Amino acid sequence: MKGISYSRYGGPGVLEYGEVRDPKVGPDAVLIEVRAAAVNPVDWKAREGHLDGMLEAVFPVVPGWDVSGVVVRPGVSVTEFAAGDEVIGYVREDFLSRGTFAAYVAAPVRTLARKPRNLSWEAAAGLPLAGLTAYQVLYKALRVGRGDTVLVHAAAGGVGSIAVQLARHLGARVLGTASERNHDYVRSLGGEPVAHGEGLAERLRGLAPEGLDAVFDTVGGTALKTSANLLAPEGRLASIADGDVVGYGGRYCWVRPDAEDLLRLTELTEQGVVSVHVDAVFPLEQAAQAHRLSQEGRTRGKIVVTVAPQAPEETVAPQAPEEEDRS
Repeated sequence: MKGISYSRYGGPGVLEYGEVRDPKVGPDAVLIEVRAAAVNPVDWKAREGHLDGMLEAVFPVVPGWDVSGVVVRPGVSVTEFAAGDEVIGYVREDFLSRGTFAAYVAAPVRTLARKPRNLSWEAAAGLPLAGLTAYQVLYKALRVGRGDTVLVHAAAGGVGSIAVQLARHLGARVLGTASERNHDYVRSLGGEPVAHGEGLAERLRGLAPEGLDAVFDTVGGTALKTSANLLAPEGRLASIADGDVVGYGGRYCWVRPDAEDLLRLTELTEQGVVSVHVDAVFPLEQAAQAHRLSQEGRTRGKIVVTVAPQAPEETVAPQAPEEEDRS
């Protein structure tokens, strides 16, 4: 089948479009015809080798963890989905190899939920990783509730924009750092925009003189240190970008696939609580350009690649053999 792969760590230039190995569908997985796959910062970090100490790379690696698509065939033990179902997924395994930047992907059912009916394929592909990250940090790590004052860093980005919406849904007041050009966008999400950079601490003290009840850090470094010093006495701190958060008494969070959480996000999206802004769309062949744009770090919402249909008979592996008759 056609897909994107890389055979060594490096810059966007190591990404190649061409033939990649066909997926094998395990008993607890489904074969998905990919319609769209989102680009996340973790994709280019993995491509450059920054996750090598955590995840083994089995080259050639097909990148991508986010997907929206149609179930072609369920595995032999799958009852949750049937052929023709429209799904989304955060298809992460504990190694790098079989990603979503291809015509088809075999996805464990634990990584999937039904696609929100009100989202396009492109927007739906942008929901899983960013949405699960925001959901798990706000609901589980920070335990945000009504009346809290919450700070979200990079509030116009993929994770940050969903975090602002979810925190507002939980009844919190939300402050969000963003560049000046994205302030109106942050307001449209229900947040109060705050310019990042020099003077951030003073601006935040002026907006929240009694301190911040919760901080969702997506940036790390100086932003994390500044935030930690502005917490209220019982304030909570979580970061997805900087392990030093532990030294400030906070939690370092790594998103995990969770079908129940993902289904909840689908429901919240269909209720109008969560929306996904797609900033740029590229065909699969131009995945390297999508990675370059992601690395610039100025994206509003999500970057997505789309996959042209490919004849299933060219890629779909045959059904698993019937069990031997042991009677």
